[in-house]
Amino acid sequence: MKPSFFITGTDTGVGKTEAACVLARSFKAAGYRVGAMKPVETGCADNNGKLIPQDALRLKEASGSSAGLEVINPYRFTLPISPQTASEHFGVTIEFEKIKSCYDELIEDSDVMLVEGAGGLLVPISEGQTMADLALYLGLPVIVVSANRLGTINHTLLTVQCAISMGLKVAGVILNNTTPEDGDISRAYNRADIERLSQVPLLFEIPFIDAKKEAPFLLEGSLLSSLIRA
Repeated sequence: MKPSFFITGTDTGVGKTEAACVLARSFKAAGYRVGAMKPVETGCADNNGKLIPQDALRLKEASGSSAGLEVINPYRFTLPISPQTASEHFGVTIEFEKIKSCYDELIEDSDVMLVEGAGGLLVPISEGQTMADLALYLGLPVIVVSANRLGTINHTLLTVQCAISMGLKVAGVILNNTTPEDGDISRAYNRADIERLSQVPLLFEIPFIDAKKEAPFLLEGSLLSSLIRA
């Protein structure tokens, strides 16, 4: 089976897309064919009736995928709310079967596959179905993205325990520095505490990068190899 991962977060705004793009760019730079998808995206801008899924577009660019946007992102909505509520507002039914069909099409021409969820594991997609259920349906291990700030230990442990209790394998945690250094002393200790208390590997930490001044962050080949073997 080709290595595939479901990227989730402890909350919205923790940098799931950035983490997924770091993985996509790094695998691509190492010579892998990368498939990436954002099955559902809400809060899309409306450009004369055409919805612009910014997260999906970033994933497409980072992965270098030639797949159509309708495959990378089969469901998109303007309202910045949960997928279930957004889809019901517009009379759309989000179907796992359609998402799986797009996933299968993408992975056919890929060496590694990345699927980014919306929000956290318990965000509702449709009646009685959450992002965790989608990860289970696709049969993917989960990578948890958390922001390096005060409070992240609790949020990360809750997410890891939720995933495990629902039968998901947790491949690891990515700690993301979403803001410049701000005097939050917890940032120096969160990494070690999360790895010790969660008992899952902390895969890597993303430094804060000023996109206007600094090159994109890339992972070393040895880290990519260990992730694929996990």
